[in-house]
Amino acid sequence: MNSLTWRAGGLLALILFFSYITAANFVPKDERQQSEFWPDNVMRLGLDLQGGIHWVVGVEIKEAVQHELEFLRDGLLESMNTKNIEVESIVVEVGQLKIVGVEPEYSQGVRDAVSEVGSLVAVSDAQELEVYQLTDDWNQEIRERTMAQVLEVLRRRIDDPVRGIPDSVVTRQGEDRVLVQIPGGQIDRGRARNLLKSTGFLEFKIVLDRAETEALLRALYPDGIAEDHEISLERDPETEEVVAAYLLRKAPDITGDYLDDARLSWDQQQRPLVSFRFNPEGGRIFGNLTEENIGNQLAIILDESVYSAPVIRSRISTNGQIEGRYTVQQAADLAVVLRAGALSVPVVIEEERSVGPALGQDSIVSGTRASVAGLALVLFFSTLYYRLSGVYASLALLFNLVCLVGVMSLFEATLTLPGIAGLVLTVGMAVDANVIIFERIREELRAGKTVRTAVAIGYQKATWTVLDANITTLITALILFEFGTGPIKGFAVTLSVGILTSVFAALVVTRTAFMLYPGGRSVPQLSI
Repeated sequence: MNSLTWRAGGLLALILFFSYITAANFVPKDERQQSEFWPDNVMRLGLDLQGGIHWVVGVEIKEAVQHELEFLRDGLLESMNTKNIEVESIVVEVGQLKIVGVEPEYSQGVRDAVSEVGSLVAVSDAQELEVYQLTDDWNQEIRERTMAQVLEVLRRRIDDPVRGIPDSVVTRQGEDRVLVQIPGGQIDRGRARNLLKSTGFLEFKIVLDRAETEALLRALYPDGIAEDHEISLERDPETEEVVAAYLLRKAPDITGDYLDDARLSWDQQQRPLVSFRFNPEGGRIFGNLTEENIGNQLAIILDESVYSAPVIRSRISTNGQIEGRYTVQQAADLAVVLRAGALSVPVVIEEERSVGPALGQDSIVSGTRASVAGLALVLFFSTLYYRLSGVYASLALLFNLVCLVGVMSLFEATLTLPGIAGLVLTVGMAVDANVIIFERIREELRAGKTVRTAVAIGYQKATWTVLDANITTLITALILFEFGTGPIKGFAVTLSVGILTSVFAALVVTRTAFMLYPGGRSVPQLSI
């Protein structure tokens, strides 16, 4: 009796706990945040339930191939110079690397240098011209590497813990696309688009010369600027008017690859700026750079546009600031982009849809009605057919639903429209385990067993059948979660949690009910 008391008490405590967690989902967000009584853990609503932005983002894989070919070209040039192999030039065009002006005596040396690279295959071998492209295996390697990097950067930008967008979805779709879903009105569409499309390539360059406009700066160099120099413009973020033109070297003095962190900060006049911190190696490089250029301007460049060009007053090592003419939101978004890192290739929004909150609310209402109707029918028929045992099954079903919503709330799972379908399916399937057990008990009663023995044997023999049936369904749900996207994942999550809570309710909750009554009593018959 003592163990039964602990068992029943534990189940009661579990019911009360999950009821408390479940109830929090029905409390308005503002009231929940203001009250210390309600927990913060609630289910999130997916895009199809609360509305929002749906984007399919295309990744420019061709740019990654071009970058790889340019990298290989630089390696080939260095290798050929070391081996004194003379060619006219090595040119990278669309998907191809061309070695121009190959003299016959150097042909074998060129082929040997290319073979050392290991990732190029010959396309043509004309006189004084050799054309190569990446092998199929290496093309695939670049695609996978680029997609993984783009996914990681976009996730960090969208899900940034400081200024990110909660409840958003960033996942791969197909070979070269990324699905982005931002639920609710949590972010301005233009701001979200900028977060996505900004390449985020940060460079620091010492300013060689400056003028108010590009024309004035070019006028200072009538013979033209050197090939290894370039002109970059600083624009007003509001009006897009040119504020200043800077003459810079093409090669950066240091890049954002060395950044450790970036945060929104304020200057003494309470104007927004971005504070950044380099890692130890970056701090060493940046410290030497600033120490050697005290009194000069340092251009801070993001995606080929100058954000600011402050004068270096003293040596700066690991910490620095980016000042500019931007708002608090623009400074915060810049910090997000810098923290997330640079995209190796550009991305393009190929598909854009908006889901209205009214449609989502209709889905919630319809899903709730379907769940309640299904629950009522199952409770009615199970009680009508199995009588007192059906009441036990009904109580287990209610416990199952409370646990299901509670567990999803604890892990802040996202509820989607297919997730509601999974909830309704769980209601329909939850009684199956009890049906198997009850029918097994009936068979034992017909065979002349006592009520107590029939119940014990029924649970003993039906347990593996129940587990076998639900484990196969659980495996399917896990596969859906692993390989599915968006709504499919929502369905898989609800189904997986529902299976676990259903099995627990059938094997533990109803068994405890039978242990309470009839328990050890010698009753002549069982209401089943």
